[in-house]
Amino acid sequence: MTPLSLIRPLMIALTAVLLLGAAPGQAQDLFAPAIKVNDKVITNYELDQRERMLRLFNAPGDPATEAREQLIEERLKLDAAQANGLLPSVEEIEAGMEEFAGRADMDTEQFLGQLEQGGVDAQTFREFIISGVSWRGLVRARFGPRVEVGEADIDRALASTGAGNVRVLLSEIIIPAPPGQEAQAQARAEEISQMTTISAFARAARQYSATPSAGRGGRMNWAPLSKLPPQLHPRILALAPGQVTEPIPIEGAIALFQMRAIEEGEVSTPEYSAIEYAAYYISGGRTPEALAEARAIEARIDTCDDLYGFAKGQPEEVLERGSKAPGEIPTDIAMELAKLDKHEVSTGLTRAGGETLVFLMLCGRTPALAEDADRDQIGLALRNRRLSSYAEGYLEQLRSEARIIEY
Repeated sequence: MTPLSLIRPLMIALTAVLLLGAAPGQAQDLFAPAIKVNDKVITNYELDQRERMLRLFNAPGDPATEAREQLIEERLKLDAAQANGLLPSVEEIEAGMEEFAGRADMDTEQFLGQLEQGGVDAQTFREFIISGVSWRGLVRARFGPRVEVGEADIDRALASTGAGNVRVLLSEIIIPAPPGQEAQAQARAEEISQMTTISAFARAARQYSATPSAGRGGRMNWAPLSKLPPQLHPRILALAPGQVTEPIPIEGAIALFQMRAIEEGEVSTPEYSAIEYAAYYISGGRTPEALAEARAIEARIDTCDDLYGFAKGQPEEVLERGSKAPGEIPTDIAMELAKLDKHEVSTGLTRAGGETLVFLMLCGRTPALAEDADRDQIGLALRNRRLSSYAEGYLEQLRSEARIIEY
């Protein structure tokens, strides 16, 4: 494998061959129009750059196809923003770049350096950000005044979550983000979060997810919203079927959830004030030996109390057991617990960079009559969901009215 330190010199040499040593027609073709969207041109070079960026991010789907689709949509968005006089300022663009890089725990300069090592120039990333910032500003300006979320809307949403009579059908993707690979995992998650079809998300789950549900395309069973981590409730409620949450950082990984269906039932399920669980840590991660040990333990226990026998004589930290409020439980553990009934077991999680398998058992749930809810947060989630619906319809309209020519 070529060391990363050699990628940039090789790219520079290759560029020199292409642009300086190649025949004039070959160099010219690189910057020749490939697609024309209304009056805006997409060059072969831009397609190549976007494809490189998608490959660098290990984005799902065919990079060449996705590059064309993304750039066409971005031209439509920029065209509309420009027509409305809403192109972002230099400061807004730089803030957008810093925000995106910050999601990978980098500053802009560090993030651009990572891209450059993979042969992606800074302008490619900058134009990607310009499109996103422009579209966000246009959607808010055009549709913001139409989106009204009143107290009655919030009351209905709170009634749904508070009474526990809403259940959801979700799909999940958990992308590992081991030390040194956080930026790559974040970029891949950002691409997945833009998906709008069940099939595309399922393909990504099979390819990238580290959970047992990956083989099922990430599909989870119907679950009452009250069983899911409270910190996820506004994000889940903000989704329409097919939509995906923004990337959610968890320990050593990044999570995404797609809404497949949502329904309000007539029978309420209880809210919970506390959840008791036990986590027994097995060395070896998801190796066959560690998984075999987990199966052997599961076959020999009936309750959480039985785990004390296996932990006897080992360091105290090998077994963690306690009762916590739902909002205090780590998101990844809370999601696994949501799938379990009392005394059921999950081996879908790891710790220590994948070196330790988590044998997780639900000990019990304590019902509560009611839980406090953040009205402002619920209102923002409802507003964002409605804005997203407007934005999707507007983009489809722009595409149907556009003149798109592929050379």
